[in-house]
Formats: sequence, structure tokens, C-alpha cells
Amino acid sequence: MIALDDIRAARDRIADGIRRTPVIRADQLKTALPGGVEPMLKLELLQVTGSFKARGATNRLRTTPREQLAGGIVAASGGNHGLATARAGHLAGVKTTIFLPENATPAKIAKLREWGADTVIVGTAWQEANEAALAFCERTGAAYFHPFADPLVVAGQGTVGLEILEQIADVDTVLVAIGGGGLISGVSTAIKSIAPHVRVIGIAAAGSPTLLRSLEAGRNIDIGRATTSVATMSCSHTDPRIFDIVRKNVDGIVLVEDAEMAAAAKWLWFEMGLAADLSGAAAIAALQQGRVAVKPGEKICAIVCGAGPDALTS
Repeated sequence: MIALDDIRAARDRIADGIRRTPVIRADQLKTALPGGVEPMLKLELLQVTGSFKARGATNRLRTTPREQLAGGIVAASGGNHGLATARAGHLAGVKTTIFLPENATPAKIAKLREWGADTVIVGTAWQEANEAALAFCERTGAAYFHPFADPLVVAGQGTVGLEILEQIADVDTVLVAIGGGGLISGVSTAIKSIAPHVRVIGIAAAGSPTLLRSLEAGRNIDIGRATTSVATMSCSHTDPRIFDIVRKNVDGIVLVEDAEMAAAAKWLWFEMGLAADLSGAAAIAALQQGRVAVKPGEKICAIVCGAGPDALTS
């Protein structure tokens, strides 16, 4: 699907259109994580529009011929990819329409409208919203920005991995939240191409264990209905190319419950002053619950991949 050169090209292409987000250590804690681990946090919640998704959407925008944008831009999203796509439409000066499932948070929907996007709520899961988005594109000729089954989008997300290796030279393990798998595919491709000894661990919602069950089955499967309330991590079937990358590059996938992510979001707010959405708190939830085996002295990087008021409203 992509190679390291694609990610490096994306980095150069989008450099002036996104933020190089900082890395900080989670230290000086009132409530320590198990084993006293103090992970390095890659703060993608400080990215443009509040998540890593701006990287992929910006790369997609800058490689799409202007004439293909004339009918506007469309995406299906749990929220974060929609925000990144809405910003792309804003930059291009074209109409953007975002299709979302019913479990998308009101805060994400409101933010989408502030970016000038039309929002359409369809179905209970991302797949249903996506079907409606594709049908809309067929009727209108709008350009479709897929959140993960697009090499340009995945290459853009992979730039997170390049930055982690540059910012944490001796990193041992990188924890990555999983929805459709675009972020972990891009990040793992970058990391395994440059530093194959670094572990890449995926964190999926227990109510949407799509890639874990696919790995267990040895093939890309559809799990049926995803039951997680976290729209940004809800996906019952991923792209086979994503599955192939994950099978090749990812060292393991663990599951966390929605309530565990909510508790982790509150921890990030209290301890670090970070307003993460539930997907952004997934890696911390996995550490809090002891789902990731950590050796003494191991340097962990947890990607805080998205912003949101979840810790303040739950």
C-alpha cells in the first residue's frame, strides 16, 4: 500500500500545512501508572483540528487535482477525519459534506459545522455512514476522502512515526489507537522500516476488535456490528491492504473498554492538563489496565491521538 519513501514524500508535502507536535514525559504524577512507567506522550491532540487526521487529509488534498475538487469534498467519519477533511475543504475553498454515525459526539459535530461543513447523520456505525457518503459522491461528483483505505492518507498518518523516531531516539515501544487502522498502518510502516526492533502495539476498543479478530482468523474479516460507543474507534471491517500491513508490522493488539478509556481521559486531564477524546486516551487506558507488558526501564511512547471534552463531560 505504502513504503517509507511515500511517508517521507508526505512529510515534505504537508510540512507547512500541519504542526510538528511535541513529545512530553508523563511525570510528576499524583497517581502513577502500573510499574511506575512514565510514558512519553506524542501530543497529536495539539495537531491542526485536534488530531493526527489532519496529516492524511492534507496529503490527500495536496495530491488531488483542482478539477476533481470542483464538486466539493465528502467523507464518512466518527469525527476526527471529518474535521480534518472539513479543514481541507476550507483550505480549498470548496463545499464539504461529512457523513457521521449516530454515536458521533455532539462536540465533534458542532466543531465540524464551525469549519463550515454540512453534516449528515446516518446509521449506527461508520460503515453505514460510509455507504451514504459513497452514494452521495456518485450523485454529485464530489471528491471522496477515505479515512484509512487510501495510500495518500495512510502515508500522511505515517509522518507521526517519523517524528517519534526523531524526537525519542531510544524509544522501545509505541502504543497506537486503532479505528480503521490508518494510523497504525502508517506509523508501523515508518517505524519498522527505520527501527525494526521497536515494538508497535495497537489499542482497540473492546466493542470493535476488528483487526485483532482478523489476525486471529488469519484473514481480513467483518465482525458484524461494532458495539463501542467511541465513534472514532468504531469499524467493523477494514481494508485488506490495511490488514496486510498490520499483520506484517504490528507486534500485538490489546483491547480496552469504553469506560476504561473514559477513566484514562480523566487521568490525562487531571495529571497532564490534556483534554483528550476517548481514542486519544486509549493508549493510557491500556497502560493503566496492565494490558501492555512493560519491562523495567522500557521507554514507551503513547500517541495521544485526538482532542475532545470527554474527560470534562463524562
